Amino acid sequence: MTPSEAFVETLAANGVTTIFGIIGSAFMDAMDIFAPAGIELIPVVHEQGAAHMADGYARASGRHGVVIGQNGPGISNCVTAIAAAFWSHSPVVMITPESGTMGMGLGGFQEANQLPMFQEFTKYQAHVNNPARMAELTGRAFDRAMSEMGPTQLNIPRDHFYGELTTEIPAPQVLDRGPGGTRTLDEAADLLAGAEFPVIVAGGGVVMSGAVEQCRALAERLGAPVVNSYQHNDSFPASHPLWCGPLGYQGSKAAMKLISRADVVLALGTRLGPFGTLPQHGMDYWPGNARVIQVDADHTKLGLVKKIAVGICGDARATATALSDRLATRELACDGTRERRAEEIRTEKSQWESELSEWTHERDPYSLDMIAEQEQEEGNWLHPRQVLRELEKAMPAHVMVSTDIGNINSVAHSYLRFEEPRSFFAPMSFGNCSYALPTIIGAKVAEPDRPAIAYSGDGAWAMSMGEVMTAVRHDIPITAVVFHNRQWGAEKKNQVDFYNRRFVAGELESESFAGIAEAVGADGIVVDSLDEVGPALRKAVDAQMDGGRTTVVEVMCTRELGDPFRPDALRKPVRMLEKYRDYV
Repeated sequence: MTPSEAFVETLAANGVTTIFGIIGSAFMDAMDIFAPAGIELIPVVHEQGAAHMADGYARASGRHGVVIGQNGPGISNCVTAIAAAFWSHSPVVMITPESGTMGMGLGGFQEANQLPMFQEFTKYQAHVNNPARMAELTGRAFDRAMSEMGPTQLNIPRDHFYGELTTEIPAPQVLDRGPGGTRTLDEAADLLAGAEFPVIVAGGGVVMSGAVEQCRALAERLGAPVVNSYQHNDSFPASHPLWCGPLGYQGSKAAMKLISRADVVLALGTRLGPFGTLPQHGMDYWPGNARVIQVDADHTKLGLVKKIAVGICGDARATATALSDRLATRELACDGTRERRAEEIRTEKSQWESELSEWTHERDPYSLDMIAEQEQEEGNWLHPRQVLRELEKAMPAHVMVSTDIGNINSVAHSYLRFEEPRSFFAPMSFGNCSYALPTIIGAKVAEPDRPAIAYSGDGAWAMSMGEVMTAVRHDIPITAVVFHNRQWGAEKKNQVDFYNRRFVAGELESESFAGIAEAVGADGIVVDSLDEVGPALRKAVDAQMDGGRTTVVEVMCTRELGDPFRPDALRKPVRMLEKYRDYV
């Protein structure tokens, strides 16, 4: 066979049916035979969008997401999205055709050294140094993406697609993951058996390993409250009595208050990232005296951020099962306090829900000034928290939601609740704008029968809204909610808190995003009345599921702002030169 055939046959052997990218001459010989191999290349507007789509596809399906582009600029456009996929632990395979071997180093057209671009954000990098190794290295890139749960890169000089070779197509290697070592499992079981107030943190590993039911069984055995790790609101069903909501930025006060009382914390499938355990709502809630059991499939994350008593290198599903087995017949110290703790959980959740319902707008001086100012403006502007509550009420069953980074999108963490895993997709620790729309498009391709909704602020939306054309062109119906508050809200909040409201480059005046959506063939709805929020979302979702239509719901919001991301990340300005003395 030819190297192109070996490449495409290995893709097919790994179950690839969809690739996201933009047509390019560098891989055209292989692209020519995608269709007879059962592979569709979905062309996008921008390669960053393609890589985000591959990320969303992987996160929604649990299968590989695949992205490809033209050598040079088509590949460099993907870097940001691959970094986001890295921190999402998504098994994305980035295929990077490269300049031909006879021209490398001569400064030719679209030439670039592509391996260093991705070295910080990939689990494995394969370079096809000889066409005879095409199938071998392609297969390895797919195997390593899944075994290490992160992006890999397959770099192929464009002249290596041509020629003739004899090769064997490798079968995918599926890693059999275990629960961890006997000693650490026994130590963890002993700690849990002796705990009086155990709390479980359900992380992304619970989602990725399919461990929700195993986590539920363990939580019920312990009577333990379950909190979601940051931006993993789908790691435990929100209707369960033991669910308490997410930790981290703009998370649940109930979750934070309950974990602050823990004497033993079981961190199941989470690296306990620093941003997800920061003080919030004025509470430094992490229980400093608690004994922490951390379970992670990557041993390098054990004890990296938080001090731990026991570290288990294991699969979250297998570990939860092993711990449940060990505790099934044991007498537990927490058995005697089960009803009291259940009442504490009910009380904290009820109080937080009441507070959320009453928290109709932000109450800091700047936000109150903005609300008063906008009451004098032409038009009607809605409070973001009220909007988020109405969207929550109108959410359809089995929904998938992606969020961008930003002030309103972060406040949304308290209002997004899910009943099943692989439902919530956020940009995680990399925190890049322009994530939500392309990611939900990829998720919709993977799960076409589930409603797909993206949340985005107007700043982040402008970076990615071109991909509405991808959704329209290729009949991938989604719903986008754009919070139009005419500002870079997250950064502007820092200018309020630290720079005496001296606003530089924070204002955004835009044409109607609903109108732009209509101009490219989608539907658009402008919402400026609170009682229209829920009906607008329902109408858009109905159009998506029944009519195959993409809709942009543009919500006109006030300029009030929630708490900042990292109040500890800045300091009050000090000026020494006379010309800057007033800038304090």
